[in-house]
Amino acid sequence: MEAVEVLTPEVGTKPACAAVGISRARVYRLRARRKSPPAVPQKRPSPPRALKAEEQQQVLGVLHSEKFMDKAPQEVYAALLDEGQYVCSIRTMYRLLEANQEVKERRNQLRHPAYQKPELLATAPNQVWSWDITKLLGPVKWSYFYLYVILDIFSRYVAGWMIASGESAVLAEKLIHETCLKQEIQRGQLLIHADRGASMKSKPVALLLSDLGVTKTHSRPHTSNDNPYSEAQFKTLKYRPDFPERFGSLEDARAFCKDFFTWYNLEHHHSGIGLMTPQVVHYGLAQDVFKAREKVLLTAYEAHPERFVRKAPAPLRLPQAVWINPPKPAMETENSQH
Repeated sequence: MEAVEVLTPEVGTKPACAAVGISRARVYRLRARRKSPPAVPQKRPSPPRALKAEEQQQVLGVLHSEKFMDKAPQEVYAALLDEGQYVCSIRTMYRLLEANQEVKERRNQLRHPAYQKPELLATAPNQVWSWDITKLLGPVKWSYFYLYVILDIFSRYVAGWMIASGESAVLAEKLIHETCLKQEIQRGQLLIHADRGASMKSKPVALLLSDLGVTKTHSRPHTSNDNPYSEAQFKTLKYRPDFPERFGSLEDARAFCKDFFTWYNLEHHHSGIGLMTPQVVHYGLAQDVFKAREKVLLTAYEAHPERFVRKAPAPLRLPQAVWINPPKPAMETENSQH
C-alpha cells in the first residue's frame, strides 16, 4: 500500500496499482478507512413492543415453575393458551432462555449412561473368549434356529457351540459351563466378552460366571465393533458357498454346523493368525508349524534364489497380542484433548 501511495502522485492510482499488483478497490477502501474515524458501536434501542424487565421476569418465572420446568416453550405456550393466558410468543420465550443460558433439552427424558469402551487384551489361548448368538432361517417364513458360539479371540478356535429352537439364558449357561469344563478353565484365568443381549446379561449366566471365577464384560449398545471376532466368524459361516438359504429342520442345521466348525477349527487357514488353523494355535502347536514352513521356504530359496527379491521368504508370524479396542497411543490422546 505504501508503494502505491508513493507512485500515485507520479503516474496515477490505476498504473500504480497495476505495477504493485493491488486492486484499486482495495486502495480506495483503505484510504476511506483512514479518513473516517472508527465507528463507535451504538447500543441498540429497545423496541416499543419489547417486554419490560418485570414482564421478562414474569415469563421466566412461568418457565421455571414446577409445572413447566421440563417442558419446551411450544408446550408452555400451548398449555397457557388452553388456560386462557398469553404471556409472550414462543420466540420470545426462547430469546429469554438464551439470554440466561438456558437453551437446552428441557423435556424430562431418560438419560443413557456413558458406557465405557471395552479394551481387552489376549496374549495366549483361553484368556479372552467372545460369545454371541445368531439366527439361522428355518423352513418357513418367520421361523428361526439360534446358533450359540463361544470363540477364543487369540486362537480364533471355536471352543463351544450349540443350536436351539430359541434364545434361552438357561441354554447359554449350560453351554458356557460345559465349555469351561472341557477347556479346564481355572478361577481367575478367563474373561468372557459378549454384547448386551438378554441372554448375555441374564442373571443365570452372571451367577454361573461368578461361581466359576470368570470375569465378564459387555459391548456398548449398538456398537458391533466391540465384538468384532464373533461378528467376523458369523460372516465366515454365512458366506460359505454351501450355506443354505433356509434349514429344513433343527437336525439339518446341527449337521451343517458340525461340518462347518470341524472345517473351521481343523482346516481353515485363518489370515488373522499367520495362516494357521485355529486348532494349531489353540493347542500350542504354532511354533512347530512355523519352523516346518520356514524350512520349506528356505529350501525353495536355495533352489532358486533369483526368484526372490532381496532376501529369503519367511512364513507369516503369529500375532503376539490380540486386542478388542486397543487403547490409543499417548500422543494421539494428548492431541485429541487440545
